[in-house]
Amino acid sequence: MSAVPRVSRSAVIAVAIFLITHLALLIGLTTPEKFVFDEVHYVPAARQMLAPAMSQPMLNPMHPPLAKELIATSIAAFGDNAFGWRYPATLFGALAIVAIYLCGLALFSAQAPAIAAAMIAAFNQMAYVQARIAMLDIFALGFGLLAMAAFMHGFRKERPHARFALAGALFGLAAACKWSGLFPLGVCIVIVAAIRLMQGWRTLFADAKPDDWYRPDLWPGFRLHHAVVCFAVLPAATYLAAFVPLYGLSLSDLIEAQRRIFADNTTTAIAGHTYMSSWPSWPLLARPVWFLFDKTAQDSISAIVFLGNPLVLWPALPALAIVLRDFIVARRWDAFLIAAFYFGSWLAWALLPRTLGFIYYYLPAATVASLALVYVLRREGVPRWLLWAYVGVAAIGFAVMLPISAAFVGTSMQTFNRLMLFQSWI
Repeated sequence: MSAVPRVSRSAVIAVAIFLITHLALLIGLTTPEKFVFDEVHYVPAARQMLAPAMSQPMLNPMHPPLAKELIATSIAAFGDNAFGWRYPATLFGALAIVAIYLCGLALFSAQAPAIAAAMIAAFNQMAYVQARIAMLDIFALGFGLLAMAAFMHGFRKERPHARFALAGALFGLAAACKWSGLFPLGVCIVIVAAIRLMQGWRTLFADAKPDDWYRPDLWPGFRLHHAVVCFAVLPAATYLAAFVPLYGLSLSDLIEAQRRIFADNTTTAIAGHTYMSSWPSWPLLARPVWFLFDKTAQDSISAIVFLGNPLVLWPALPALAIVLRDFIVARRWDAFLIAAFYFGSWLAWALLPRTLGFIYYYLPAATVASLALVYVLRREGVPRWLLWAYVGVAAIGFAVMLPISAAFVGTSMQTFNRLMLFQSWI
């Protein structure tokens, strides 16, 4: 049987996932109609881009412009209102879930686990909350996960050129939204460099297996100049293209823009923040960020908390330990890629001198963690029904947390107090 029916079925499922997720994210999107959390920074910056002439000083120069340009485009199309501010985030939130599905197809070579991974990522709560607010992170996540999917689909191919090139271009767009989009690109560069170095040393595994993450015959026609084009030239080109609407082709303005972004992302001279947290605490969900907390009546509140679903992210930790073990002991290529993109996206924050951090920086790694859960739940000897039972558990956790994840739902103080399991969550 040809591969055409499989491709068509995958495309149909991807479109269905996108539409269902997008429609779910639109429900109650305009509540509240005022700015939420960092929208106060990014929406005015997007408005400034719509002016006939850019006013000075430029607002929010500490981040690249692409995400703000997308928000500005939405404001121009739908109006300067809550829907206009937040609509593009819903698009990229849906794309992020589709990207996890595509990653699942590459890793597991089957529809069911790929769909399960997408559902777990959607029920994780983090993507849901971030996809309903006019901030930058969901745009970087959407482009970044699509790039990871392209890289994963090319990893086992004899000729990965086109997929790696697509990944590089998408990583450039992710970085053009927020510099954290560079982290998974760095992971890909390290992977390619390590494999090429081992091949140069003529490394051989004594008991080589088809599922090994390293093989001496991997990518026989992929040369150094191909790697430079895919992982340096194309990312740089798509990244810099986002600056053209603001600076034209002025090299001096472009260099100054990068200097300001670099200075902000490496500074240690930033005051503390009520909701700041450090990178070791993020997987434990030790300190959430409250995007909104409004008292709407005597015993009613409207709340949005960025926390993550404990029924997903806490079980993900032992799952990731198993993934890491399989990469090291069994040398499995799928475990290797999951571990590389999870730990690369998370631990990169440990290398930055910047002292101010928030749990929503953990969003990319937390979303990749859904792949680790599916990897473990479909291992040999694990009953097939257990994966779908766990998807149901994740859905229950999502439903329980929905009153403090979506402002339009609302909740009582009694429910709020019941959901706050730890003092640090308040």
